[in-house]
Amino acid sequence: MRKTLTLLALLIPACVFAQAVPGGGPDAGAWLKKIYTASQKLSYTGTFVYRQGDRSETSRITRLVDASGDTEKLEALDGMRREVIRKGDEIRCYLPDSMTVKVDRRPGQPTFPALLPAQLSLVPDQYSVSKEETARIAGFDCQAIVLKPRDELRYGYKLWADMHSGMLLKARILNEKGEPVEEFTFTQLTIGGNFDRERLKPSFAGQSKQWRIENAAVTPANLAEAGWTVSAGIPGFHKIIEVRRQLRESQRVGQIVYSDGLAAVSVFIEPLEAGRDPVRPGMSSMGAVNIYTRELANHVVTVVGEAPAQTVRRIANTVEYHKPH
Repeated sequence: MRKTLTLLALLIPACVFAQAVPGGGPDAGAWLKKIYTASQKLSYTGTFVYRQGDRSETSRITRLVDASGDTEKLEALDGMRREVIRKGDEIRCYLPDSMTVKVDRRPGQPTFPALLPAQLSLVPDQYSVSKEETARIAGFDCQAIVLKPRDELRYGYKLWADMHSGMLLKARILNEKGEPVEEFTFTQLTIGGNFDRERLKPSFAGQSKQWRIENAAVTPANLAEAGWTVSAGIPGFHKIIEVRRQLRESQRVGQIVYSDGLAAVSVFIEPLEAGRDPVRPGMSSMGAVNIYTRELANHVVTVVGEAPAQTVRRIANTVEYHKPH
């Protein structure tokens, strides 16, 4: 259950906005705009490595932008076989070992290399932005940009972008001590060129077995009508989406997402099922993602976010239930 909610949270957008950065120096702000534009406008294909402590995963990503819109395919090259294909706001995750396709919808995806929000004007409120050294990554000359948080309620970021195109080649998430907690790095990348659309189709679609479709069936919601109140309670974090989604065949879970423009935190509210094992309250983590669970009014409240533990806990403790009149 906890892993399912964590994966759902990471598929939800950090935000959906657009402007240049008016702080941190005009050159650093211009670089952020260049990085964002590259992530939205360029077609590319490449291989990148995700690192978290001693753990690493290698993935191949292909993105095509043309008159019909943008399509993206992410393939895991080690570990459990899986492919994720995004077309517009629909995402399909293919898991061939279980012959399952998970279908979800969301207006954007804050994942490497498209990490930056469109409304960059919000970034300097919570982060100072500076230009640092140059480096060579995967054959590209890159400029480093650092986003340093103005408090201890969010992580810092260091980004390396191609000097020519602005394409993000490397990203590092830093804790309050400046230590890396996660890192993404391209080891090979081709920008532009003509891509065969066949490369964007699922590799497993031709298998003879029947795929089982699990549709999240996301619908807008107002959880306050059911008696729930949630407040981020943290400067800069604003509610960006509130929905109900299908977790299992008979289970609907409420979800509210808060973001400061870079970091996103999801609050899941799930009814307790009869016969379910007791809830284990407390904090756990997966790399930069912290997860806090508590029981309230015969529901399980799970808060998942790529933010420091104290931020996730503070948001979880704002969740209250008052029986509707």
